[in-house]
Amino acid sequence: MENGSSSYSRFLAGDDEGLYEIIRTYRTGLILYLNSFVQDISTAEDLAEDTFTELAIKCPKFSGKSSFKTWLYAIGRNKTAKYLRKHAKLKVVPLESQESFVDEENIEINYKKKRTKTYGT
Repeated sequence: MENGSSSYSRFLAGDDEGLYEIIRTYRTGLILYLNSFVQDISTAEDLAEDTFTELAIKCPKFSGKSSFKTWLYAIGRNKTAKYLRKHAKLKVVPLESQESFVDEENIEINYKKKRTKTYGT
């Protein structure tokens, strides 16, 4: 197969084997490429799956201005960028380090002060 564009054209025409060829040809490389961004092979596999799912469901138009591989990797890169933007907002704090954030005595003292100030009791 010279490139994936002919397989993609066949898929768009109704031949599911064209999509299978694309997945077999580009899967490993796409996963490794996406892993360079997320540094987690499992996440990279999920993002590659999302990329192929977009091909199958949304059937985006391939204009031929670049190689098929470049176009496919750009779709994967865009999915990865969206994933990273969404997850950059979430900070994961290990349970062991949370002890320094939670001081039960201060919480209780602050609650009592606030209650006294509000209700006078």
